[in-house]
Amino acid sequence: MYDYDVEELKKILLAIINLSLDADSYNWLLEKSNIVSSEENARQLNLSFAAIARKTGNKIITVTANQEKQINTTLPEFSITNFPLRRLCRTWILLHVSADEQENYFNKVSGLFKNPEMNELADLYASLPAFAYPEMWIKRCAEGIRSNIGIVLDAIMYDNPYPSKYLDEAAWNQLVLKAFFADKDVNRIIGLDERANKQLASTLIDYAHERQAAKRSVNVQLWRLVGSFIDESNFDDIQKLFFSGDIHSKEAAVLSCSRSSYEPAQQLLDSVPELKHDILNNKLNWRNINSRN
Repeated sequence: MYDYDVEELKKILLAIINLSLDADSYNWLLEKSNIVSSEENARQLNLSFAAIARKTGNKIITVTANQEKQINTTLPEFSITNFPLRRLCRTWILLHVSADEQENYFNKVSGLFKNPEMNELADLYASLPAFAYPEMWIKRCAEGIRSNIGIVLDAIMYDNPYPSKYLDEAAWNQLVLKAFFADKDVNRIIGLDERANKQLASTLIDYAHERQAAKRSVNVQLWRLVGSFIDESNFDDIQKLFFSGDIHSKEAAVLSCSRSSYEPAQQLLDSVPELKHDILNNKLNWRNINSRN
């Protein structure tokens, strides 16, 4: 069913909602949650989910560090920090759909994915980590990655622990490649480094070659996923990056080498002791590579 304490998450989210909504909207939401939790068919869920945006608005919610800690303790790596109020309320309403019967639960929630408007679809994908029966939504998540709607991709990719926890390697690799292709902020992809793999590294190098052949820039973050897989077949790419004359490319090359056990890569890293020192002391890392010079 749920792989976390859903009642505790309800309580935490409701406290934040209570501080964010006026009394009328708050009472309306409570009423709808009670109906959604007790109604056998999906009609009230569909109507309530669609109406929430009109009742709550789209302002970004304020979340304290303590509230984030409470959420993270209850549902690890789940974050609502950048949620619009409507998304928070929709997530909370979804927690009230009865999960006692798996097929009925799946059918109800799946129905929301049929013909939603863009914000509704984005809110559903952002809520994936909170769904019951998490393994049942893997295909749905993979389907979302194929979307060309920016806010939908953001909802799946940014600060969302579901993809890294549940997607298989092929779907995960597609997500990461899509993130680079769509020029997304890959620093916000949870599990990016932990799920690096050889096939992804090879695919990204091919993608970099295509960009270079077309005289187009390559996001230096791409090379962070190559570091653990540097060998004789791709070390030439790292050397070209290092000697390109661009400081960010040089830093990317040494950061990539810092993750490698390949001897020539270690030698290249040793050739720039000042950068190696900065890496060891976390003064140079993938998050600040484009902002420290």
